[in-house]
Amino acid sequence: MADTIKARDAADVEQAICAALGDGRTLELTGRGTKRGIGRAAQWDATLDLSGLSGVTLYEPEELVLSAKAGTPLAEIEALVAASKQQLAFEPMDYGPVLGVAPGGGTIGGAIAANLSGPRRIKAGAARDHFLGVNAVSGRGETFKSGGRVVKNVTGYDLCKLLAGSWGTLAAMTDITIKTLPRAETEATVLVFALDDGAACKAMAAAMGSYGDVSAAAHLQPAVGARIAATANAVGAVTAFRLEGVAPSVAQRKSVLEALLAPFSALGTLDEAASRSFWRAVRDVTPFAAFRPFGEPDLWRISTAPARGADIGRKLTEQAGAEILYDWAGGLVWAALPPSADANAALVRTTVAEAGGHATLIRAPAPVRAAVEVFTPEPPPLAALTRRVREGFDPNGVLNPGRMWAGV
Repeated sequence: MADTIKARDAADVEQAICAALGDGRTLELTGRGTKRGIGRAAQWDATLDLSGLSGVTLYEPEELVLSAKAGTPLAEIEALVAASKQQLAFEPMDYGPVLGVAPGGGTIGGAIAANLSGPRRIKAGAARDHFLGVNAVSGRGETFKSGGRVVKNVTGYDLCKLLAGSWGTLAAMTDITIKTLPRAETEATVLVFALDDGAACKAMAAAMGSYGDVSAAAHLQPAVGARIAATANAVGAVTAFRLEGVAPSVAQRKSVLEALLAPFSALGTLDEAASRSFWRAVRDVTPFAAFRPFGEPDLWRISTAPARGADIGRKLTEQAGAEILYDWAGGLVWAALPPSADANAALVRTTVAEAGGHATLIRAPAPVRAAVEVFTPEPPPLAALTRRVREGFDPNGVLNPGRMWAGV
């Protein structure tokens, strides 16, 4: 079993990486471990545990800025900003439920490293769009800083964008600065019932292009919608649209949206409490966590152009018996497929390539993750660039080698 090194501060992180360099060892970077099941099933010599780097170091609500150590739980940060009627607008997903880990355990470092986002992505972007500054230690054992503690900054190279989504393969982040935004006064959700996937995609496209200012849109097949409490009693599939803002604006836009969607099918609504619960379930893909239709289905996260989403869903359903959840404003198609290892991967990769987009294997047994490409294979020119960037930050391959692609 690999050794575990528990860092207490940034100096410990730098010392651990320098020691690994000197010994020729590799390190797995982890916080509270909620996303350890994502990525290739690679082997490392030791684990560098960053969960001890915890605590908010700066919060200025009036400036919309917050800094925290990388191992600070997201739940702690979200509770703090909520007390000031603010939020993390990128709505970071909690991977705990779909990976069989207790919910609420993710950290701000993990959110940035995985570039998390949620159903509000079309309006608010992903974690990288709210990432202002960072202190980190590279695979060379060098501490560096990028960005700053203001919303508008031009301090040095924008390494924040590079580190977001790098899954710990470039540097160990120790302190992170993000922007916060005001939380909407209220919200409501308009539901459309019993649409097939193709009609639902047309309805979502119409709503997203309307004056309704929709902040989230999703389509749940009948069996999927039945596993969310707010829509458990719906007849047939459920297509949902979230409206956020001050109460008069939400009410007016709700009327606009209902008039637009009435020709599609029967309508329903969710009030504020039910709406928040519903979109939390969509964000965390809990229908694929609370219910195992195939024992333990492989779970794929697919990003594609909205016009092609229904084609992907239809092909995966017809050829593999997949269950589909469309998180439309998040730009995602979630597909749960019966375990079939190579066959699943080949079908998903071929289908997504034909439609345009990329796919990530989020949940599968370790032997499957070791045998197939978890992240979309990069074309040779991009792969060469990725390798050069990696060599610039970590020439000896100390940090999370093989986590994303073999040999990288």
